[in-house]
Amino acid sequence: MSISSSPINQDTNTTAEPLTAKSVLSRVFGYSEFRTGQEAVIQHVVQGRDALVLLPTGGGKSLCYQIPGLVREGTAIVVSPLISLMQDQVEQLREAGVKAAFLNSSLDVDKQHQIIADLQAGKFELLYVSPERLLQHQFQQLLNATQVALFAVDEAHCVSHWGHDFRHDYRALGIIKQRFPHIPVIGLTATADAATQADILLQLELNDPFVFKGSFDRPNIRYRVMSKYKAFDQVVDYVKQQDGSGIIYCNSRAKVDDLSAKLHRLGMRCEAYHAGKDPDEREYVQRRFLNDQIDIVVATVAFGMGINKSNVRYVVHHDVPRSIESYYQETGRAGRDGLDSEALLLFDEKDAARVRQWIEQGDKTERNTIELQKFAAMESFAEAQTCRRQVLLNYFSEYSDTACGNCDICLDPPKLIDGLVLAQKVLSCILRLEQQAATQHVIDVLRGKSLKRIMEAGHQHLSTYGIGKEHADSYWHNIINQLIHKGLIRVDLTANAALRLTEAARPVLKSDTEVKLAVPRLEFKPDKKVSKAPANYDKALFKRLKHLRKALAEEHAVPPFVIFSDATLVDMASRTPTSDAEFLEVSGVGRTKMQRYGDAFLQLIRGYLARELDD
Repeated sequence: MSISSSPINQDTNTTAEPLTAKSVLSRVFGYSEFRTGQEAVIQHVVQGRDALVLLPTGGGKSLCYQIPGLVREGTAIVVSPLISLMQDQVEQLREAGVKAAFLNSSLDVDKQHQIIADLQAGKFELLYVSPERLLQHQFQQLLNATQVALFAVDEAHCVSHWGHDFRHDYRALGIIKQRFPHIPVIGLTATADAATQADILLQLELNDPFVFKGSFDRPNIRYRVMSKYKAFDQVVDYVKQQDGSGIIYCNSRAKVDDLSAKLHRLGMRCEAYHAGKDPDEREYVQRRFLNDQIDIVVATVAFGMGINKSNVRYVVHHDVPRSIESYYQETGRAGRDGLDSEALLLFDEKDAARVRQWIEQGDKTERNTIELQKFAAMESFAEAQTCRRQVLLNYFSEYSDTACGNCDICLDPPKLIDGLVLAQKVLSCILRLEQQAATQHVIDVLRGKSLKRIMEAGHQHLSTYGIGKEHADSYWHNIINQLIHKGLIRVDLTANAALRLTEAARPVLKSDTEVKLAVPRLEFKPDKKVSKAPANYDKALFKRLKHLRKALAEEHAVPPFVIFSDATLVDMASRTPTSDAEFLEVSGVGRTKMQRYGDAFLQLIRGYLARELDD
């Protein structure tokens, strides 16, 4: 078999045994059981059948092609969209004792020639390449003379026009099946609605594929939405209450640079990342994040697809994403290790109005219509008054009638009040201002502020001046957002975001209808924890294990999570193994990793337990 010379068969105490998917899972990757769906996918691909796999980020997609690639004869060719993603995957595979490499433009010419020679010599079990490389005629000719175990197309949603991250080079990957009809092809993605799934099957020309669609649920991620008011203060307040690494997404490069600089001035270990920075700088930021040298990356959507960091504890969206697919993929970068994580969205109706305007200004009518539908679904998620996880899963046709118990709506249900008088105050003020004022000016008049611009305009003489002084700016901002959501007010972006009344506002002003509003929720409340992590593990030992992992990572020049994930350290701190056999029972510990790191971790654990006994 292709892996017969790898370290998993070099244990002198055992004889080589026939490779099976289960034995590779245990001996190489250190897991005792497959996750739901993995085994069926793997067996179909091992038998030579095409497959399409839809699993959430952190759901075990990689093993669905890595294990068949090791069991089948030859080299598995993996198509990956990002250099950083290839590098991380290869680092992790090599740490597990697998002969893997990547071939892309980041390598110098001599190194590329060496890898091609090694490929021809059959020295690799997995080789990662870019779509551009795979499409080169010369490379295809090389593969004709190579024993290929399978082709895997990672991030397969990039192949589809309907996908949220479409890439032209991916569109031509149907040539794989045309040129190599008898070699299995597996497409993998974490985010694809029904239209995107159908397009992936069509574009990759998969032959009677086995399709596995796993649950999109990430139960360890807690979803929260806060009304966006003073975004910087809200972000600072939230981040100060977090422990571990996080990503903050903004919708523009300017916001990224500004927010990162402000957080840095507050002493936070953070860096900015966006496509406007040169490749070396982006690589530097990414490496520092992966190596736990910084805690926070403030980024545009340019950051993330290639980030294989398993211990991201939170993701903040400073601005609303354009689709649920984007939101789901970006929030999915948290908690890949299965431990407790959070996703916070700061939502503002004015932000939403601007996004709708950008979409409408697109030059492709059909595409604009689809994108507007996708964004409407994103707004529905943000404005939901019912379990957010249900809204999210229902979008992906995974219908659930059970509340999750782990989102802000479930943990702290909104309290509805009779909002007729509040609504009338806002609507009347907008009318008195002749529907020419933006949100903040309306609020300033409602609260009776003595501002120069109010005095110069004579707005202190309006009957609505000061009628809302009992509530803070943030309170009225939230109320206005709710009235926009209910269709009583619209934001006119062509007139400096002036607030206009809709026809639906008339019966409210006449008291002919009732208005139910939610009590504004403006502060992050970190209480009511619902933990999805193992409860019985030694947290003091866990911290020491993390410290050792970091030291070993620096010594071996790899990111800490490549050695062991946080989840593996949690299991280690729970089991407290003191022998090689017990260490192999820890989830995520394979033979090669035990040989490389077992002594160091076992020594730490034995010493820790001995001190505990002495105490």
